[in-house]
Amino acid sequence: MDDDQRGSRLRSFVLGGLVGASAAFAAARRRSRTRERQTPAGLAAFEGAPCFRETVERERRSHG
Repeated sequence: MDDDQRGSRLRSFVLGGLVGASAAFAAARRRSRTRERQTPAGLAAFEGAPCFRETVERERRSHG
């Protein structure tokens, strides 16, 4: 293996390491910026709504 091939492989290895490290850094940064959801997700978001509570109360009266 001559010096040109060895240098080319070393450059590729270093460049790949830098690209991989920057991708890992970006992913970690994105994850740290993600905040916990302030509002409930899915159907839980509707459980506090007045229309939902009214419907539940109406069903409770009709079945009780």
